[in-house]
Amino acid sequence: MATVFETVRSSAAILSAAGVDTPEHDVKLLLAEAFHVDLRDVDKAMLMGDDVEHLNIALASVSTESGAWANAKTTGNTVAAAMERFHSMVDRRAKREPLQHITGHAPFRYLDLKVGPGVFIPRPETELVVQEGIEWTTRHGMYRAKVVDLCAGSGAIGLAFATEVPGSEVWAVEKSERTAQWTRRNLDETTKRYPAIAGNYHLEIADATQMPTLNQLDGTVDIVLTNPPYVPLASIPQQPEVRDYDPDLALYGGSADGTLIPERIISRASKLLKPGGLMVMEHDVTQGERLAAFARTCDFVDVVVHNDYTGRPRYLTAEKQEIG
Repeated sequence: MATVFETVRSSAAILSAAGVDTPEHDVKLLLAEAFHVDLRDVDKAMLMGDDVEHLNIALASVSTESGAWANAKTTGNTVAAAMERFHSMVDRRAKREPLQHITGHAPFRYLDLKVGPGVFIPRPETELVVQEGIEWTTRHGMYRAKVVDLCAGSGAIGLAFATEVPGSEVWAVEKSERTAQWTRRNLDETTKRYPAIAGNYHLEIADATQMPTLNQLDGTVDIVLTNPPYVPLASIPQQPEVRDYDPDLALYGGSADGTLIPERIISRASKLLKPGGLMVMEHDVTQGERLAAFARTCDFVDVVVHNDYTGRPRYLTAEKQEIG
């Protein structure tokens, strides 16, 4: 029987030949998913030179501790079945299907979100949008906040904020009914762990760029957080995982330079926010200065373009000008 190290190495070679950027990392995640174990179990098995059967033993150990081993054993969690699942997953990944579509979920801050066809896969850099909002509430001694998440998608931004700042009330706006099914699914899953947010998270199916959307909240919102569609129409992504699987509605910013929709979102945010309120917006690396200049024309001050984890300008913060 092949070792875990050999299995990872040979499968990673398949993904590498297919052009996958992080072949070994993806293979290890898929192996962990196929055996229903943690990534650390795969890493440990590779380090110890264990064969793949050891991963099934790891599953048995976890199941025994939870009192569920008998059930796990009868539901087909054998090495052969797990390896069949694994090879099927590797084949799908080699065709450049997104890793998160194959596993069915994606991490985002402290959440594990359900994702699949019809919803934009949350990225690590978007976590910074949430972080900025949380740090702003802390600096202002605000233990509850009135928050709007424009272009909600999977619900990542709004759900993360609601769970990390208890007592806050979040209104999430999503235009696509198909995408909103994922938002609702993630709301349902999140409320199982955080029951208190059930009454504090509101989903609106509407166009976030239109002034009537949530107009009952105009001038009362503390924070607007948004990751709008911003990819320039002149810069179609080269990665098949993005170009062929992320919804166009969530990707493209509506103009050659991709700023049309972000600018409309800035205008809407300006109306929603109360004086002194905060907007945090993710954007393309080419758009920072233009969107910052536009924000200043919409009564925003202290407009700052920030870098992401890789040092690229990827999001801006701005405060609604105080009256007087």
